[in-house]
This record gives sequence, structure tokens and C-alpha cells, in this order.
Amino acid sequence: MPITTEVKKLADSKPFYAVAGAGDFAVEKLRELPEQLQRLQSRRGELGEVAKELPVKARELAGKAEGYAREFPEKARDYADLVAVRAVEIYEEFATRGRKVVSKASGEAALELEEVSEAAEPAAAAPAPKKTTRAPKSSAAENDTAGA
Repeated sequence: MPITTEVKKLADSKPFYAVAGAGDFAVEKLRELPEQLQRLQSRRGELGEVAKELPVKARELAGKAEGYAREFPEKARDYADLVAVRAVEIYEEFATRGRKVVSKASGEAALELEEVSEAAEPAAAAPAPKKTTRAPKSSAAENDTAGA
């Protein structure tokens, strides 16, 4: 099977587009990282004050923990259902995003891919030229022309 057929099969699959969309999303988030780092560095002073309040808040939350423990199994099931639904939504969003990214880039890439795949495939053997057989001239015809 030619490589172009395999590539077309892959490129028409939803998982392919989901991966492309996830990659595009990751690039977008990485570009935002320097700005987020600057914001966090500017909040360093606040962290010292928050750390001083932690023991008091920990005692308050410990009292509430027993109530949360009773509700945990039911809430865990609800949360698992919610996560499953959201995972499907994210998968679909990444696939849609990937289709856009791939279709945008596929114009040039498709041409390059065809050139590469054609170069990688062995050349087809050229058909051998057909032999033409001539009918032997009859000796009677030669005799007629010889006597004239």
C-alpha cells in the first residue's frame, strides 16, 4: 500500500485531529507562560501574609472535614460522571481545533507530502516496446519485379 494512502487514512481520523488540536492548545498556553510568571513574581509579598494565616484556617477546615467525608462517595460519583462528559467535550473541541489547524497548514504540506511520497515510491517499470513482425515478402512478388 503506498505511503500516501496510509497518510490519508491517518489524516482523516478524529484522533489525529484531536492530537493536532491538543498540540495547538499547548503552544497557545506556552506562549502565555511568561506573562503568568511575571504576575506570580509580583505577588511574592502577599504569600508571606497568607502563610501566617494558614494554621488558623487549617483548624477551621479540620472541623468541616468530617461532614465532607460523609458526602464523599456520592460527590465522587457525580464528579466522575461530570469528568467523563467534560472529557468527551474536550476531545471534540481538540478534534475541531485540529481540523482547523491541519486544513490551514495542509495546503503547502499536502504538496510537500505528495512530492516526498512520490520520491519514496519505486518507479514503475516501463513496458517493453512491442516487436513488430513484418510479413516475409513472397518470392513470387520478387520474381515479378526482377523480370521487369
